[in-house]
Amino acid sequence: MKFHKRTFVLDEVRLIQLLAMITSPLSSKRIFTMNLVFRLSYIFPCILISLLVISARAKDQKPERIVVLTFDDSVANHATFVAPLLKKHGFGATFFITEGFGFAKDKKHYLTWEQIKQLHADGFEIGNHTRRHASVARQKPEALEADIIYIEKQCEKHGLPRPISFCYPGYTTSKACVKILRKRGYRYARTGGTRAYDPEKDDPLLMPQAFDGKPKSTLEQFKEAVAKAGNGMIAVMTFHGVPDVQHPWVNTEPEKFEAYMKHLKDSGCRVIALRDLKIPKPSE
Repeated sequence: MKFHKRTFVLDEVRLIQLLAMITSPLSSKRIFTMNLVFRLSYIFPCILISLLVISARAKDQKPERIVVLTFDDSVANHATFVAPLLKKHGFGATFFITEGFGFAKDKKHYLTWEQIKQLHADGFEIGNHTRRHASVARQKPEALEADIIYIEKQCEKHGLPRPISFCYPGYTTSKACVKILRKRGYRYARTGGTRAYDPEKDDPLLMPQAFDGKPKSTLEQFKEAVAKAGNGMIAVMTFHGVPDVQHPWVNTEPEKFEAYMKHLKDSGCRVIALRDLKIPKPSE
């Protein structure tokens, strides 16, 4: 086999293919390829240098870790504390809106629709957490769909896009709810759990969470949840109020939350909203 310096061209793609063969398990194909590379390296020294550069570049590249941040229950400090901190770090997030609890009258602890509009204007996603925050498993399909449609109409009324992300109140799911969400064009629906989301296996309308912020949650637990992301797996994180005065059992202290966000930044994670996953629309 002869190679002429003026006619032989070995671009980066072919170099990568050769490198893959060299680093594959020992076989006759690998032995032949190694022999070929050594012969080429003798004729074209630049080939060996290029291979070494590509190999070093591949080792330096770390698998991308995707983390999704979600916030439940329309808590007022989502606008006053959480959003400014996320913007500072350049993070995306999904805020799930419900008019349950004291939303209608308690504007000290719950968001206004003007604040929700501002969250959207700041680039965050607004998701649907139902009108009354009732368990979907205990509702009749007609009542459940009405609660879902109510938040959609409230978004439309205030000039916001119709939600494509949903959060199950209390993390309880039902087949009827999945059917309604699919019919209404939702792409994502987060539930509970303690594992990463696997796009290859999991239904995006039954998406597990990897972490649930609680008073006893620790930075180490958060780091473990972040570590579950990568190699195609996605870590979806759940928070409520920061702090959550009205529901202390799901409270996250601001100092702890800041430490969580610093870890995400220091780890180089890509932190996004659910909509940014851009998973194809679930089929019927």
